[in-house]
Amino acid sequence: MTDTVTDRFLRYAVIDTQSDPRSASQPSTDKQKTLGRLLVEELLAIGLEDAHLDEHGYVYATIPATVDKPVPVICFCSHMDTAPDFTGTGVRPQILRNYQGGDIVLPGDTSQVIRVAENRALADQIGNDIVTSDGTTLLGADDKAGLAEIVTATARLMADPSIPHGVIKLLFTPDEEIGRGVDKVDLKKLGAEFAYTVDGETAGHLEDETFSADGVEIEIQGVAIHPGFAKGRMENAIRIAGEIVARLPHRLAPETTAGRAGFIHPTDLSGAMEKARISLIIRDFEEHGLVEKEELLESIVKTVMADYPGSTYSFRVQRQYRNMKVVLDRHPEIVENALEAIRRAGMTPVRGSIRGGTDGSRLSFMGLPTANLFAGGHAFHSPTEWVSVQDMERAVQTLVELARIWAERA
Repeated sequence: MTDTVTDRFLRYAVIDTQSDPRSASQPSTDKQKTLGRLLVEELLAIGLEDAHLDEHGYVYATIPATVDKPVPVICFCSHMDTAPDFTGTGVRPQILRNYQGGDIVLPGDTSQVIRVAENRALADQIGNDIVTSDGTTLLGADDKAGLAEIVTATARLMADPSIPHGVIKLLFTPDEEIGRGVDKVDLKKLGAEFAYTVDGETAGHLEDETFSADGVEIEIQGVAIHPGFAKGRMENAIRIAGEIVARLPHRLAPETTAGRAGFIHPTDLSGAMEKARISLIIRDFEEHGLVEKEELLESIVKTVMADYPGSTYSFRVQRQYRNMKVVLDRHPEIVENALEAIRRAGMTPVRGSIRGGTDGSRLSFMGLPTANLFAGGHAFHSPTEWVSVQDMERAVQTLVELARIWAERA
């Protein structure tokens, strides 16, 4: 197949694959399988004979080796779903050719503007071709750019058997955006030793560290009574929940933290006079930082509840994922080989940390050490999301070089 990475990306971007955190099914939305089936068709056409979509919405495939010597089996992984934060229905990609600087006004909703002041990476895109949505939807570069790059790299490897590489596994996952991306993955069937998610941002970047993450659910049982007879008796669960949220330290909010500082972030508040619920996420790069923030949060809850003696609460912490650096530091070749691949693709590598998580966070602790490579997208989860054609091509070349390096160094 001679499709460019841009051809593939534009084809994938128009397929609605939003995941749904309220759904209990796997995958959470059946429409993710629509893209999965297309990916399988393309991989089969390229020559990957075992490409298939399983009942849980995962795509598996194998690129056969071109060398006889033993080479560690690596995996390239991206996710098919887009975030629930903004609609992904009716995506209309736009290509701004030969970008010459300045803000980009999106034609479908002119109030949506990709501003240079908010997107410093645009300074490196002069002369490049910028892909955006029309401003009324997500673009879906997170992570359909990664999918397009992996499939295009696969096509190049299959078309040129002179490139030395070992067996390479492909894994495309559903529901990454809602934290379920690897819930049903079959690592035994996958059969890889090490992996790379292609789900990062700026070209040339590699991340080997993520937040550690927990979720907290607080349920408040108030005292309900007719408001006409409430004096001295009612304890309104909604009001209690509001007081708890109001006392969260502003200095520990996502909007006031950066770098290696973690946060406490309320994500949902619902309820009635009798019962209310607060959902929060806790993030920190260090395990002790998570514990400190959870202890602080519960102390706030206890302080508020002391003023409501007739009410009770429950405080439940749910482990989500942990900093993958703990695992990756035991396998330095994963990062070293990726940094060299980025150099060979003509970029200066930048090693960094993610203020978030990827499928690789959980895969690493499930026994598949996984680093995160750039995919080139920016402004994820918003209608001002964008990616450049040239950065997607750099990602393709990086993957081809990475395959070669693992064989050379085996």
